Amino acid sequence: MKIIAKGIANITSQDEILDVFFPCIQFGDNEVFKEINDIDKKFQKLVEIAWNEEDLYKPIESVSDAYLKLHLISYKFVLPNTLNLENLFKILPNVAWTNKGPISMNNIENELHLSKEKNNDLFIRSLDKFPCLTDYVIPKKVRIADASRVRLGAYLSEGTTIMQEGFVNFNAGTLGKAMIEGRISAGVVVGNNSDLGGGSSTMGTLSGGNNEKISLGENCLLGANAGIGISLGDNCTVEAGLYITSGTKIHIIESDDKEINVIKAKEVSGHSNLLFYRDSLSGKVIAKRNHKTSSLNEELHKND
Repeated sequence: MKIIAKGIANITSQDEILDVFFPCIQFGDNEVFKEINDIDKKFQKLVEIAWNEEDLYKPIESVSDAYLKLHLISYKFVLPNTLNLENLFKILPNVAWTNKGPISMNNIENELHLSKEKNNDLFIRSLDKFPCLTDYVIPKKVRIADASRVRLGAYLSEGTTIMQEGFVNFNAGTLGKAMIEGRISAGVVVGNNSDLGGGSSTMGTLSGGNNEKISLGENCLLGANAGIGISLGDNCTVEAGLYITSGTKIHIIESDDKEINVIKAKEVSGHSNLLFYRDSLSGKVIAKRNHKTSSLNEELHKND
């Protein structure tokens, strides 16, 4: 398979690349195509990349490599966790993301000073290695209440709704329609018809030495302010406020309320049809068979 891409790079006065926008990508039988008619050669340059499939699995060697891989995920040409993103943080420069485009960290103080002296029209949105998704890719049939909370490299399926407090990191996202009022950390994927309640979180792979890829299956509900450090299979519910890590002691309860076992949560990681809750009297974390199926409001997720 051939991957052909053409993009526009914003550059510094030292010809260093700050970012790359790829409006033209041929990825096997899939493509996006917007013509590049003109660029400002003082501040921009054309970037052209020709890859074979094996290049997808090589470590990142340049800013252009990094941005192309992030675009491939956000265009949904590839799933999260299928590309080699080694060296991503090492290669990407820290950038001042502004209403006038990316500005080098070496120049931002001077640009801010000039703006204050003249018309005060410069707004700095963030100082970060990653820009927001919607400055590069507009996902179809998706609602995002606060675009600054979704990074380039997010994979958002049609029918996804991300509320004001929802967050989606790069190399993560939704595999079907979903309600996101919580946090989808890097490497985490959420299945169709699942709901992350307000303030909920999923344990990612960027810090704390965690290498486990967390996922939620279909028809899952992660309650408000709940969190998981294990994967959920299909039809699982975690009650509001309950955070389950891999070492959490889980009391397995049968339908007749008889306790049959006590295990670590990692032993049920990825299992389906489970309801997790904390007993309000004993404080025990309990898992029992989930007899309810989570469902989303269809009207909220058409997103036409």
